[in-house]
Amino acid sequence: MTAKLALGTYRCRAIPEAAARAAASGTHWIDTAPNYAAGHAQNLLAPALAAHPDLRVATKSGYFTAATGAEAVNAGVLTGDQARSGHSLAPDYVRWQIARNRNQLGRDRLDLVLLHNPERAHPGDRPALHRAIRDAFAALEEAVAAGHATGYGIATWSALEEEMVTVGELLTLAAEAAGGHRHHLAALQMPVSLVMMTPIAQALHGRGPLPAAADAGLRVMASAPLHGGELPSMVDQDLADLIRPDLTPAQACVLTVASCPGVTDVLVAASSAPHWKEAAQAVAQPSLTTAQLREITDVLASP
Repeated sequence: MTAKLALGTYRCRAIPEAAARAAASGTHWIDTAPNYAAGHAQNLLAPALAAHPDLRVATKSGYFTAATGAEAVNAGVLTGDQARSGHSLAPDYVRWQIARNRNQLGRDRLDLVLLHNPERAHPGDRPALHRAIRDAFAALEEAVAAGHATGYGIATWSALEEEMVTVGELLTLAAEAAGGHRHHLAALQMPVSLVMMTPIAQALHGRGPLPAAADAGLRVMASAPLHGGELPSMVDQDLADLIRPDLTPAQACVLTVASCPGVTDVLVAASSAPHWKEAAQAVAQPSLTTAQLREITDVLASP
């Protein structure tokens, strides 16, 4: 099945309007983070979430703005040195950020809380990274038990592709964090695109994080399907027609990601109504077959 379209707010220039448009179109998920839109994204989303209580929201804990870091220091959950780094997985900070997310989004219960680029915490040190993830997962399990979150996961740029942590290891860390009880690791977010093709190529051979996530029943949100808006200008019409005749280059890029085995949601930061409509038409297409995806990856891999 073709994955569903979801609104990503990282590069979204008109968040309130985009959120209202996405909700009206029947989209189920909006993705955000406390550091997006210079720290204002969650407040900007709150009206649309209030107007559409069935709309689900995925937010994050990890990166923060300088202003938020100062608040965290004043609250006693970060030291000055930690605040200057702009990123933290410390359990006290994660607990504090969850409460702040709930307040800004106007939701008592958050659908997903994702650790934001956890690889930023301990670059090059896998054991330290795994300990930090497990400890942060324990704080997230507390939030689930308290009714403040439904599930959690990670949003990463490189940790899964570079195997700083694997899906199997994340499942183990979540089980340890849950103390032998049923864990609530529920989702992964990672880049999947015609530029960052490794997850697609691996999935076509039954390897990598996407099949592992699917086997574990995890939601997979594909981020940056247009590679920050750069891909449509890099994809010529011949390649777009190979993917699916009569699609625009942007639609061809989105459909390829939406067809990738294991992907459940494609995050598109469409600020305008035409861009949202274009992406929605792409995911409404029948999914590309495995053979078609293999042909696309072969063409792009050839010198």
